[in-house]
Amino acid sequence: MQLKLKIFGLHTATKINIMSKLFLPQELIRKKRDGLTLNDLEIGFLVQGITDGSLTDAQLGAFAMAVFKCGMTMDERVSLTQHMMHSGDTLQWQDLNLDGPVVDKHSTGGVGDKISLMLAPIVAACGGYVPMISGRGLGHTGGTLDKLESIPGYSGTPSNTKFRHLVKEIGCAIIGQTAKLAPADQRFYATRDVTATVESIDLITASILSKKLASGLDALVMDIKTGNGAFAANYTMAQELAQSIANVSSKSGVPTSCLITDMNQVLGHSVGNATEVKECINFLIKPENANLRLLELTIELAAHMLQLSGIESDLEAARLKSQDALTSGKAASIFEQMISALGGPSDLLEKSHKYLVPMPIIEPIVSSSSGYVSEMDVRAIGLSMIHLKAGRTKSSDPIDHGVGLSDIIEIGKWVDKGEVLAIGHTRDKDQLNYLQETIPKLISLSDKRIEPPILIHEILGSN
Repeated sequence: MQLKLKIFGLHTATKINIMSKLFLPQELIRKKRDGLTLNDLEIGFLVQGITDGSLTDAQLGAFAMAVFKCGMTMDERVSLTQHMMHSGDTLQWQDLNLDGPVVDKHSTGGVGDKISLMLAPIVAACGGYVPMISGRGLGHTGGTLDKLESIPGYSGTPSNTKFRHLVKEIGCAIIGQTAKLAPADQRFYATRDVTATVESIDLITASILSKKLASGLDALVMDIKTGNGAFAANYTMAQELAQSIANVSSKSGVPTSCLITDMNQVLGHSVGNATEVKECINFLIKPENANLRLLELTIELAAHMLQLSGIESDLEAARLKSQDALTSGKAASIFEQMISALGGPSDLLEKSHKYLVPMPIIEPIVSSSSGYVSEMDVRAIGLSMIHLKAGRTKSSDPIDHGVGLSDIIEIGKWVDKGEVLAIGHTRDKDQLNYLQETIPKLISLSDKRIEPPILIHEILGSN
């Protein structure tokens, strides 16, 4: 560890020169391929090569596959995470003299997961500072930044100076990842995406945490989704990922709790970009009408953020504080301030219909039979949105912010033949016909009522 710190303190050119004389990339790849453990200095050399391009795409792909096949020890995961975190800028907050902790939440992604948009303002209203750096949608799950960019004028790419200023003045800001924040992760993830090495607990842990820890957090809460609409569809994988993230983050100096939550049905009652923003606005201004599962999970995540960061000493007090921030309208006010400060309209809550323009066709998707909703293929529902360009298959794809579904029926509800399963928001009849053909096949009905799946399965911390 002392050697690593000494090398980090050297001029970059000197550091590269020293390490290039010590190591050959192919030998370190061979070492990991053969199941051996890499030390901190060796991992630092590889991450430097990822960042500056001296590690070729072929070598990076080979290293990713070696890790995928052979795994990493906990010490290796911590080392990889910390070196990736230090591959670019790291945010510091001490000079701003904040009067509360810096805390954040990250979700592994789900269909209809729009919680960040309400959660950040709620926690800010309770005295936390939330520098939330979010991503775009890729695959069947939507991206927080895509949702926000359905709001006219919203810019998720401020300078670090402006970002820090907004967090101090407003209490929260939701932006996209900059090229200077954990740049090693950006290149590494792109390589993993095309080399079938995404599904690695070691690499997922380092990817998520390198970005989050670079934000200078005092505490972190993770929402690990599991179920047919989640990346970690297998519960065992969700547990392994949650424990890995909790351990690595805590060993890196940031206390972390991981909630394993259900993704066997759409979260909330809408999917899309503008449709989800509309649901968030309604949630903030009329929480009494909010989808109950969405409300419960939002408050629970907020409570864990408040308790873990020290704002409240126990979860029950934290829940009450979070609920008050929502029902009092404080969170809604902070949300609107954040939107305006990042280029959006200052009257979004009052005139959302003006800025989130309705689609040309808004019509019901009806059931072809009767019964209790017993199951839904959430992943396929997400993929249906991609088919209509509400999501993307590669990062460069443009998306249609207006296409979506609202009023999606929940598991356990009875539906008669011809009754509404969801409302389609489309640009033309062909898109609506596609949804009418597709969605009923993805929602299973039964003669017997099925209880909705448990929302929060387990909560894990470091061990």
